[in-house]
Amino acid sequence: MDDPRTRSLVVAASQGQVPAIDELVGRHLPRLQAYIRLRMGRELRRREGTQDLVQSVCRELIQHQEDFEYRDEQHFLGWLFTTALFKVRERQRFHAREARAPGREQALDGAEDLAAAHWLTPSREAIGRERLQRVAAALESLPDDYREVIGLARIAGLGHREIAARMQRTEAASRKLLGRALASLGELLGTGTDDSRHAL
Repeated sequence: MDDPRTRSLVVAASQGQVPAIDELVGRHLPRLQAYIRLRMGRELRRREGTQDLVQSVCRELIQHQEDFEYRDEQHFLGWLFTTALFKVRERQRFHAREARAPGREQALDGAEDLAAAHWLTPSREAIGRERLQRVAAALESLPDDYREVIGLARIAGLGHREIAARMQRTEAASRKLLGRALASLGELLGTGTDDSRHAL
């Protein structure tokens, strides 16, 4: 970890200092929001807002900070996004059990729907809403493991070692999975594999 400030924050967070955890999460908040948005899926988004889950993840981190052991920022990001994934799956199971009536569902926020797609664009450049909608729709139609590996690699910014650990695969397998996921996304967007790698 090259940034002394980041290193000191991670060390403090590993010692249970809540302000340090808050600052670290704040640094990665846009990515966390986009990742959660991507992983929620359409059904959960009909019932809960992204911000509610983001706040729940932050509370979870603070409540279970003793589980965090300092290694490096990649490890912190892995902890952060794994916590987010567990929270999303927990809420999905809850709503599946409750089978809530449609009348209690929330309206989708069109702008929020594009959060993950926007984060995946090159340098998060300003591109047309139509393009963002196409990317968001394409991501939504991908298999769950494809969305997961794209989210971890392109939104969370994890390396293949961390991705492999989080997805319980070898590094070689995670690389192949990401390649297949990007190829599928490129096909859905009407671009080639190489184009999809650069487009995301």
